[in-house]
Amino acid sequence: MKVTLRKVTKIPLDFDINSNDINFKGYLEYHTGKLILLKAKLSGSVEKPCDICGEEFQLPVDEEVSFFISDGIYESDDDTALDVVESFNGNADIEELLSSEIELIKSDYHACERCKEKDESKF
Repeated sequence: MKVTLRKVTKIPLDFDINSNDINFKGYLEYHTGKLILLKAKLSGSVEKPCDICGEEFQLPVDEEVSFFISDGIYESDDDTALDVVESFNGNADIEELLSSEIELIKSDYHACERCKEKDESKF
């Protein structure tokens, strides 16, 4: 699902997409200047190898996501730190953003339940 950023207004533009076992539901809303606010919820599960034993397991996902999308290069006059994704073609590809969020979750350290139980029994 691609959204033309200049068409996003102060009236929230809802989206709801699925990828495998993950649901990405939220909205886009004009914030200020070239910034569009994305607020969404990721829910479901993703298959990931355990970082201890290497066995695949289903990692439950239930996260709130919030960041800005800039229509072009983001430049700030102040020192405020914002989480900004830059778009250089005037569009936001929601499916690509979902894929990126899934990869971010998978890049964290996660252990399967069996390895978590073994780790807890050591102490």
